[in-house]
Amino acid sequence: MTTDDRIGPPLTGGERETLRAFLDYHRATLALKCAGLTDGQLREQSSPPSTLSLLGLVRHLAEVERTWFRRVFEDHDIPLVWSDEMNFQAAYDASGSTRAEAFAAWEAEVAHARRIEQAADSLDAVGYQPRWEQEVSLRMVMVHVLLEYGRHNGHADFLREGIDGVTGA
Repeated sequence: MTTDDRIGPPLTGGERETLRAFLDYHRATLALKCAGLTDGQLREQSSPPSTLSLLGLVRHLAEVERTWFRRVFEDHDIPLVWSDEMNFQAAYDASGSTRAEAFAAWEAEVAHARRIEQAADSLDAVGYQPRWEQEVSLRMVMVHVLLEYGRHNGHADFLREGIDGVTGA
């Protein structure tokens, strides 16, 4: 992998600053896990019948960012990037995808999520989660997305090791 230039979360600080930093740290971890690999390597699947790949994880997390920030706080009807039926599993099949396409979508959704979070007055800001048909706080959304990254970065660890033996971070 390339040089690890992630910025670690603060050891002291407020709740919002800490959540934001941990989320950004996990976003950077996903990018680090994919660094230095070819499109073909990024599409390598874990183990049959699973279609899980690093590129699939990038695509999936673009959907997660879009769903939990844009759909909750701005446009409840915006479609997913790779599925018309709200099928989050569709993003995992990256067999026809490229790094450029997947990362462009993911980076755009991350930037959009950051703008939404920074524009909110507080972590108590409320949005509407259409799938649950309930209101949710920005705090809940940030924790949920952070947990998604933690889970999937664990998958990324195993995927990366299977591709080229690289471990760590």
